[in-house]
Amino acid sequence: MKIDRLDAGPRMSEAVCFNGIAYLSGQIPQDASKDIKGQTREVLEEIDRVLAKLGTDKSKLLQAQIFLKSISEFAGMNEVWDAWVVPDSAPARATTEANLANREWKIEILVTVAL
Repeated sequence: MKIDRLDAGPRMSEAVCFNGIAYLSGQIPQDASKDIKGQTREVLEEIDRVLAKLGTDKSKLLQAQIFLKSISEFAGMNEVWDAWVVPDSAPARATTEANLANREWKIEILVTVAL
């Protein structure tokens, strides 16, 4: 059984691949001054970038976990998510309100994807 790690660092890897499945670390926005829609777009673009590095794409998403600073931003996040997700290929998903590591972040998303 081989485990591959993408961009492994001292604290975490950007992704861990095992048995045809990739587990991405939580992706966060780069520009925390943006509103929920802008931060969500940035996070989803970063997910697309990591998936491309792994040789896969969002049509193969299996699961998504979304953490929102405020659940009141659920509708704005969903507007961007719905435009991004591949029709008829939506992953299993959970969304929760959470205290994020940086108080300016409004969102963090981690996904699991088939390779």
